[in-house]
Amino acid sequence: MERGSQAQSSSCSIDHLPQEHAWIDSYQRLSPQWKTFTNSQQLSRIPISISRVNQVDAARLDVEMSAMLKEQLVKVFSLMKPGLLFHYEAELDAFLEFLIWRFSIWVDKPTPGNVLMNLRYRDERATETRGKVRTGLEGPGLTVAQKIWYCIATVGGQFIWARLQSFSAFRRWGDSEQASYPRRAWIIIQRVEGLYKAASFSNFLIFLYTGRYRNIIERALRARLVYESPNMSRAVSFEYMNRQLVWNEFSEMLLLLLPLLNSSSIRNFLRPFSKDKSSISSRDETVCPICQATPTIPFLALPCQHSYCYYCLRTRCAATSFRCSRCNELVTAMQRCGGEIGKATATQ
Repeated sequence: MERGSQAQSSSCSIDHLPQEHAWIDSYQRLSPQWKTFTNSQQLSRIPISISRVNQVDAARLDVEMSAMLKEQLVKVFSLMKPGLLFHYEAELDAFLEFLIWRFSIWVDKPTPGNVLMNLRYRDERATETRGKVRTGLEGPGLTVAQKIWYCIATVGGQFIWARLQSFSAFRRWGDSEQASYPRRAWIIIQRVEGLYKAASFSNFLIFLYTGRYRNIIERALRARLVYESPNMSRAVSFEYMNRQLVWNEFSEMLLLLLPLLNSSSIRNFLRPFSKDKSSISSRDETVCPICQATPTIPFLALPCQHSYCYYCLRTRCAATSFRCSRCNELVTAMQRCGGEIGKATATQ
């Protein structure tokens, strides 16, 4: 009985043994699931935050580099006929932009501004990364199609739009009749420009919030700027640029405020603090304080009775309420030396 039961159990265990190629079937069945899992792990890139200031500064530096190249190229034609390059300014800008694109993006290198900011373009449409994800900056560069479309949009698009605007302005499409085709084309151009500016503004707000895609072209091509090296600092010092920005803002503020200030009021306000009052008083008695010349037709400003030229005093009193340039007293009337008194009324 014991031998029979042992034989029966051994035969049952032999029947439950896997077949010789059973592991191959299991591998083929589980292999797609494993590949899906590994791809999902690779696609889940480490979330990174690229400095928005770096990206904006890189674009600004690219513009400055293009302006420097243009300045040097214009100097080459300085001895030729004046105004020769004026008619070909759009072609010159397109040529310089094409050179920058050809020797940077086309050969998988960053633009000059991106180099200084330690940035490069990465294709966000890529389905897999190259190698193991370590810092989140990994990823392939732009494809050939993306590079070509980038050139068409930046170089060709800007050139065509600049030429179209100059041609429409030269032909005076905006001054044509309402029902004419040039007028309709001009209206379409204005609307397209307005829509593009609105879309660019919306994209910039999104960029400030997310930190991705500075302009519409980058968003359409899914070309994102990431750091070239995770351990490299910015290679440019902003000390000079900060001073330049501060001076530009200060000069613009002065240009805005100076026309609003009354220079004569400022001089009158500072005159009591002057040290040489005797020389000023003696000089004021002989010359007109407005034109600084000897009055040919002397008139007195009342009630302070300071001497002025007739035309200087008349124009000031007729334009607005005038205060004496010497004592800052309101002039209510004017009188010729030894003549009758006339009212100094300002025009409303």
